[in-house]
Amino acid sequence: MHDVNVVIAGAAGEGIQTIGAIVSKTVLDQGYAVFTWQEYESRIRGGQNSYSIRISDQPHNTPLIEADILLALNAEAVEKYRPLIKENGILISGESSEGSSIRIPFSKVAKDELGKKIYANTVAVGALIGALGIDLKTLQKEIKNRFADKADEILEKNRLAAEKGYEMADEGCRDLCPWNLPKRDGRFYHISGNEAIALGAAYAGCRFIAAYPMTPSTEIITYLAENENLGVFAEQAEDEIAAIGMAIGASYAGTRAMTATAGGGFALMVEHVSLAGMIEVPVVIVVGQRPGPATGLPTRTSQGDLLFVIHAGHGEFHKLVLAASDPLDAFHKTVRAFNLADKYQIPVMLLTDQFLTDSGFSFEEFDIDGEKPATFLADPDAIEDYKRYQLDDSGISPRLYPGQSKHLVGVDSDEHDERGHITEDLVNVALPMAQKRLAKNKKLKKDVMPPQEIALDEADTVLVGWGSARAALLEALDLLKADGINAGVIHFSEMWPLPDYSFPANKKFWTIESNATGQLARLLRSEYNVIFEGRIHRYDGLPLTADFIRTNFNAKRK
Repeated sequence: MHDVNVVIAGAAGEGIQTIGAIVSKTVLDQGYAVFTWQEYESRIRGGQNSYSIRISDQPHNTPLIEADILLALNAEAVEKYRPLIKENGILISGESSEGSSIRIPFSKVAKDELGKKIYANTVAVGALIGALGIDLKTLQKEIKNRFADKADEILEKNRLAAEKGYEMADEGCRDLCPWNLPKRDGRFYHISGNEAIALGAAYAGCRFIAAYPMTPSTEIITYLAENENLGVFAEQAEDEIAAIGMAIGASYAGTRAMTATAGGGFALMVEHVSLAGMIEVPVVIVVGQRPGPATGLPTRTSQGDLLFVIHAGHGEFHKLVLAASDPLDAFHKTVRAFNLADKYQIPVMLLTDQFLTDSGFSFEEFDIDGEKPATFLADPDAIEDYKRYQLDDSGISPRLYPGQSKHLVGVDSDEHDERGHITEDLVNVALPMAQKRLAKNKKLKKDVMPPQEIALDEADTVLVGWGSARAALLEALDLLKADGINAGVIHFSEMWPLPDYSFPANKKFWTIESNATGQLARLLRSEYNVIFEGRIHRYDGLPLTADFIRTNFNAKRK
């Protein structure tokens, strides 16, 4: 059973992402599952960042912090990340170092033997693959694919650089490196959260996205823009207010539309969220969470926007808030977001976070079967006298779009009558209209999925979490079981409105969240009157891990 964690560390601009990408693809080609995650500072160059690769026989889509192998590209990286090395782990760097270490002067080797320092990172790639005990042929194949569009000389020098690093690591690994990753038949699909959302949107029938770049959601619009075959028109707006306005306008015009942002950008969009609620136009908004307030830690992760997003908007209207747990779930949640936005003519927010959006997850199968795209536009030929806001006990009026037929489609952000004309008739028009919009919640709540329950029957203690915490929660169950603790999990991924649900009796409940104030606990206590015995909060910008949950649970329950 293999479970190896590699940490690549270096300054911004030194190419740790490139090294990580080549190593990850090589390991995947060798037949192993790979989970990748990054922690990086908010700067273009300088600072020290890391790229972690967890390698296993089967997918373990949670991060490990400690390193079996630390590959450090500079002395500062060695100093900062050396404490992560396990007791039996090794350091690979260009620096002379005590302990279990292999010195490979990447830049010097590249310059002296290949003529340019630019090949130093490929030397580092070769060294890391050699230390892992992976067949050199697998790496050579990946190098050939990676540089296939380059000149023959560049391809050949990269091949030689990888081979040199591999040989030096192989020699230095004697009596140091216990790892051996022989070729396997395993095949895994590797994808990030943002890529999955982009694919889910295209599959759901989205044909327009407007967004202003903001970490960690920028990759959604860039992915859709770069992959024109997906058929989604991408518009970089001048700001977040314009972005959501464009998305609402496109939706009004009959096109499935979305926008994507982070907490700070969503704060600017809030007035338009209420606009969508009043004019009853569907729109999907992806909100990638990161620590705040204000700019906070823009390249780190958080679950700190839950209550903000749920309560966003002035006045009273219904919205739907979903929270993805991994890329496969993000794909299906995106499809649900578009379907339910259409069905109920409401804004739908999809919550993600930097950890989920930037990390790379492995799946044995990326099964897109499940939620199918569905449209809920009315049939204009079946309508004689069209009223855009026709009163109905369900709260859902027939929706047409301008130019679709002979019918006039009138909307207004002021309170309006059934045809969309402004009204000041408080008793006969305004009151029934407000009641019509609010009536949607009865059916909407029935469409919301209940939380997932895992291992509850034998559990004394139940860990309750939401969104991207799911994989860490599940792995924590195994660690707690080794400590003699029978624990189960209740995991929420559809956050508002909350479904009709009853917490099991005679259990002790703990909430696990990536925020400081226990936002899920507050929400569940107010809606279900559930009492929590303990809480585990992480709010340092790093993702929840199984070991973090285990360590804090054992410390707090004593």
